[in-house]
Amino acid sequence: MDLLLTEIRACTTCAAHLPLGPRPVVQASAGARLLIVGQAPSLTVHQTGVPWDDKSGDQLRRWLGVDRDTFYDATRIALVPMGYCYPGRGTSGDLPPRKECAPLWQQRLLAQMPHVELTLLVGQYAQRHLLGSRARGGVTETVEAFADYAPRFIPLPHPSPRNTGWFKHHPWFESEVLPVLRERVRQALGPRFVAGRSEPAASPAPSNAIP
Repeated sequence: MDLLLTEIRACTTCAAHLPLGPRPVVQASAGARLLIVGQAPSLTVHQTGVPWDDKSGDQLRRWLGVDRDTFYDATRIALVPMGYCYPGRGTSGDLPPRKECAPLWQQRLLAQMPHVELTLLVGQYAQRHLLGSRARGGVTETVEAFADYAPRFIPLPHPSPRNTGWFKHHPWFESEVLPVLRERVRQALGPRFVAGRSEPAASPAPSNAIP
């Protein structure tokens, strides 16, 4: 696993297409029990090198009911994006993850994590990639059918602040999906699960999350 992570963090395959250059961001270990597959690093994450170190990450941790220490414990939680580097800005937000990343790294990483009990699929790119034809017409339909993907997967919308309107128009997500999500996360993480602690203001810099 260490050799694979070193290889990923040294990747320059997409360098010509990245406005700020390559900086692959990933967190993983052979012992991870929970896998979170996201989209691509935000500008903030590109700058810090720490996955989900932004407002979307704050929201995601609230959904899961975990604190920062638990979230950045690579022995328990793997944070694997569909695109490992910041893709740049488009007309309505960040560009999609680069398509080169998943074929290069995803299966090799997953093969090194045999103990994963639960995989969270955050956003359409992760859902399409890992659910394939089982994914519904869009994120809303796929998340609404979350029970169909148990016990291996739970699909989630992206926790970006830009999606505030989606959450207001789909209150069933908070009332129906989040309680199940938190219970499944608790089961997957086991006795070292930590809940209810406030998040520190400072951003940690876990060695396994910095290129």
